[in-house]
Amino acid sequence: MGRRLIKTEAGQQAFKARSAQLAGKLRSAFLLFDGLRTVDEVLQATQGLGLGVADIDTLVQAGLLAEAPGSSPAAAPAASPSARSAQERYRDAYPVAVALTGKLGLSGFRLNLSVEAATSFDQLAAVAPKIRDAVGPQAYVPLEQALFA
Repeated sequence: MGRRLIKTEAGQQAFKARSAQLAGKLRSAFLLFDGLRTVDEVLQATQGLGLGVADIDTLVQAGLLAEAPGSSPAAAPAASPSARSAQERYRDAYPVAVALTGKLGLSGFRLNLSVEAATSFDQLAAVAPKIRDAVGPQAYVPLEQALFA
């Protein structure tokens, strides 16, 4: 997603007023939208917070963020799954997998070791179902996207 978003006047007012629309993790992400960073870059910077594209779309629909001038979502080429190599998918998914298993604490220690031992896309993809079972389908979505999108 090559979209670049900026804060709207309504968004800045909501931020200053500490509106419930910008509570917690959304507030942190909102700060990063400056028209220079893409949505993907902001999501990567805030990946530990568990934000997704749906959260950003909610801010856009609420009128708190808008497309930056000169940023056209239609102009951004969509990457097909075959366009990314296994190495690129591994590079993108590994930090997400480590973050997910790291949140499990001691109960996820062995799973975290399995993730850290994975040195290729195939090995990480083999551990992915165990991660899904441990964290649940909702929390698993970012890893699924990094591995298979």
